[in-house]
Order: sequence, then structure tokens, then C-alpha cells
Amino acid sequence: MSAIPYSDDVLDPSVELWQLPDVAKLLGVAVTRVHQMLRDGELIAVRRSGVLGVPEAFFVEEGEVVRFLPGLLVVLRDGGYSDEDILRWLFTEDETLPGTPAAALHGDLAREVVRRAQAMAF
Repeated sequence: MSAIPYSDDVLDPSVELWQLPDVAKLLGVAVTRVHQMLRDGELIAVRRSGVLGVPEAFFVEEGEVVRFLPGLLVVLRDGGYSDEDILRWLFTEDETLPGTPAAALHGDLAREVVRRAQAMAF
């Protein structure tokens, strides 16, 4: 079995992270399924203070991954962006959204975030 992929922690310390067992509990799956989601590129984890965590903003209250996130990650990775670049972009304030792209994925601007990612990637 391959190692669990993770990114350098390029996020502001105020960005809340959920440890992998907490992500598993939220999603109602085994922690090994969360590991597989990370390997498959459906999520990005960072190592903070020696512990792997996934940004809280990647989930909705209903216990699911934000709908457009996996596809958005594919678009950006295919466009040559590293996970660190993706995290920086997702969590950088954008006054035209308003807020961050990660926050906009939770609302009516989710498709706009994906459109911008497609434009950036090509």
C-alpha cells in the first residue's frame, strides 16, 4: 500500500483542519477510505504540527465532500498546479467572489470557481 499523500502546510494557521479519523467519522467511512480518497486526488491533506489534516472548508454539514471539489482538483492538477499552489489559490481572498474560492464552493458561485480554475489551467 502506498504512503498517504500530503502537502506542505501553506495555509494560514486560522484555516481549520480536520484530522483524518474525524474526516472518516464525518463521511461515515473507514479511515482507510479517507486514505484512498487522498491517494485518488479527491482531497488534499496537509501536515500541521506532525498531524495530517484536511481543510474543514472541503466539507458540507451534511457529511459530504463539497460537490465540485474533486473535479476542481483534477482541473487544476491537469493544468500543472501543485497541491501547494491549489491550496494557496483556494484559500486566498478574492474580492470578486467575495471571499475565498474555497468558501465560494459552498454557494451559488461554485460554478464560477470551477470556470476560473479551467481558465487558469489552460
